[in-house]
Amino acid sequence: MRVVLVDDEAMVRVGLRMVLTAEPDVEVVGEAGDGAEAVDVVTRTSPDVVLVDIRMPRVDGLEASRRLLALPDPPRVVVLTTFDEDEYLAEALRGGVSGFLLKVAPPEQLVAAVRAVAAGGGLLDPTLTPRVIRAFGAAAPARTRADLVASLTEREKDVLRLVARGLSNAEVAAELYLGEATVKTHVSRLLAKLGLRDRVQAVGVAYESGLVRPGES
Repeated sequence: MRVVLVDDEAMVRVGLRMVLTAEPDVEVVGEAGDGAEAVDVVTRTSPDVVLVDIRMPRVDGLEASRRLLALPDPPRVVVLTTFDEDEYLAEALRGGVSGFLLKVAPPEQLVAAVRAVAAGGGLLDPTLTPRVIRAFGAAAPARTRADLVASLTEREKDVLRLVARGLSNAEVAAELYLGEATVKTHVSRLLAKLGLRDRVQAVGVAYESGLVRPGES
């Protein structure tokens, strides 16, 4: 997995590089100190995953993420920051990032996030789930999203509800008495129907559409 690091603090990039390059399947192919430089580095190196800080000079991480995801062959973007304000989280998710982690996350969680995102999945810092609920659940349901969710089969809606609660495929399978392969198929189909890239976006749509509401268990 090819990774680019984007952070204005050189020591942070050194630490991230040490953690990631200790893994046999991860290669750090580039670094950037701000969002403007990130686009140039990514264009040259074609990474699978880009780790992006939020607050940086010239171009911040949120704008950098938008520019990176607008590239012809975009990488997967994970926001890695110390700033967990609700507006940052909501804007990042709406912008299409595949993950949002805090810098206090343990190294193994960072590595797991890179692997999950590179494989086409998504990952949120577990401490941020309530913020996702507030960010998307408090908003007025989008009619187009609600219509799309209504087009799902009842079983796909069941799967989406459990995905929105943070359950893994194995946990969804146990909850619904299905095979894990069947759950993977349902997840793939509902993502395709909703025009979504990964589970992170699916969580937002589940709350935004009203399928799941804040406070529901």
